[in-house]
Amino acid sequence: MSSDINGEHDMDGKPVLPLRPEAPLWSTGADKELIYAKNEIINAPLASDDPDLYAPLFRNVSIFKRSYELMERLLKVFIYHDGAKPIFHSPELKGIYASEGWFMKLMETNQNFVVRDPNRAHLFYLPYSSRQLEHNFYVPGSNTIEPLSIFVKNYINMISTKYSYWNRTKGADHFFVACHDWGPYTTKLHDELRRNTIKVLCNADLSEGVFIRGKDVSLPETFLRAPRRPLRDIGGRPVAQRTILAFFAGQMHGRVRPVLLKYWGDKDADMRIYSRLPRRITRRRNYVQHMKSSRYCICPMGYEVNSPRIVEAIYYECVPVIIADNFVLPFDDALNWSAFSVVVAERDVPKLKEILLAIPESQYVTLQSNVKRVQKHFLWHPNPVKYDIFHMILHSVWFSRVNQIQIE
Repeated sequence: MSSDINGEHDMDGKPVLPLRPEAPLWSTGADKELIYAKNEIINAPLASDDPDLYAPLFRNVSIFKRSYELMERLLKVFIYHDGAKPIFHSPELKGIYASEGWFMKLMETNQNFVVRDPNRAHLFYLPYSSRQLEHNFYVPGSNTIEPLSIFVKNYINMISTKYSYWNRTKGADHFFVACHDWGPYTTKLHDELRRNTIKVLCNADLSEGVFIRGKDVSLPETFLRAPRRPLRDIGGRPVAQRTILAFFAGQMHGRVRPVLLKYWGDKDADMRIYSRLPRRITRRRNYVQHMKSSRYCICPMGYEVNSPRIVEAIYYECVPVIIADNFVLPFDDALNWSAFSVVVAERDVPKLKEILLAIPESQYVTLQSNVKRVQKHFLWHPNPVKYDIFHMILHSVWFSRVNQIQIE
């Protein structure tokens, strides 16, 4: 999180491109509250020891704490009721699209942030599912997602014609949440949606010109096997019982995984890299047990930069090793990922074991301890709790909107 909320310098003092959105067509009381919040965050008091926030996990814990406090106190979200199921208001709570589904479910039933009066809102939520778009509009074998993009464009055009709220900011105070790989691409036929809206995306790829760092939000991809028990299997073995140096098992799609398998598949007893776990191995230890027993869990990109393995590693208290160039990591505005993960450039896959072994034992122990500490920020709860993943997503959207508001 930048210590200069205007975005002119990052935490290390390096200049970054400032966001200069167009001024709203007219001002509201919500705008005045955002200006107040921005001033408060800029002048955030130094955070004293907070038992709920471990400072090394954050880019700037003082700014995060003050921003979160103001979100809790001020933030109001209006949810459009337009749109028929299943595309709208139909959360998918199981599998790799669970992030967008759980956020939708918890946002739509929230009584703390949601308001019925849009004139009080700081943010406007567009409650459609990118997974349902794919399921209902993609024609298998067609190799085009244009029908999905057309649907989204028509929906935004309807919203902007029926209500005045989109046009006031040209979509800058609107947001949607999409975990499907195609989420970013479905915005391309509507310029204001692509350029202005806060896009909360699992596929947070800087190289494609859709995800805009400092405005858009990188959404953690969470794979949930049991929606009724989202916290099932959380936890892992202590350091002394983590006998595997590095582990990965998964499909060999994308540009990184085949290289990973080429260099490390069945090549080294310390590097347990598989395209599929052999049955002779799963009889003794299944996929989850491997993650719980490994020091490092390899999280390579697939077709796109995001991977559910990053959050799985955190759930199973295994240090994630992230291999995905141009990927903006989840909650990058707030969290200091170097405190609890290892990022390896795609070109360095051949040196992967050397890189991991070069990490001193004391540093590894700190990384693994911090994985356990950061875990609570990635957990789904049927009833959200402070600082959990629901609130972290909402905070990132709030912080983005505050960051965009102009102080006269």
